[in-house]
Amino acid sequence: MAFTRKEKTQMVARYVEWIKASQAMIVLSFTKMNMKEIDALRAKVREAGGELHVVKNTLVKLALQEVGYPTDGLFEGSSLVGFAFQDAPALAKVLNEAVRNSEIYALKGGYLGPRRITAEQVKALADLPPLPVMRAQLLGVITAPAARLVRTLAEPARALASVVKAYSEKEAQPTAA
Repeated sequence: MAFTRKEKTQMVARYVEWIKASQAMIVLSFTKMNMKEIDALRAKVREAGGELHVVKNTLVKLALQEVGYPTDGLFEGSSLVGFAFQDAPALAKVLNEAVRNSEIYALKGGYLGPRRITAEQVKALADLPPLPVMRAQLLGVITAPAARLVRTLAEPARALASVVKAYSEKEAQPTAA
């Protein structure tokens, strides 16, 4: 399908907008794909807070150059690009799962911010825990020293209280004659 110059300019502008708004971009190649399969994958990507688009390689390269990203060899053949607008590991997980469960897709690589990442790095990104879990782990790491300090400071008072309690219980017991 041929696009007019105006349509191509609009597509490049849209790609630039998506690139700037996304935390990460993951590029897949595809073969023998039908719309039913791509729509199912798009729905999963949307649940992960991203978007999935079949892109025109030359126009994406122009958009990447405009934004200042490297364009080395990633956009060859058919390209399907996932844009992570909310959670990059969640998108990587969905696309990695699609690649693992289907012979239609293959990971090419992507971008994490302006940095180019390989297919192996995308798989490593997919292995990261979800954002809420990472936040909880970080909060646990941050609060652990404070909790230890509170326990350390409270321990002498707790020990003194138990000694006083034991002494008072001893005094309260009647003495045997």
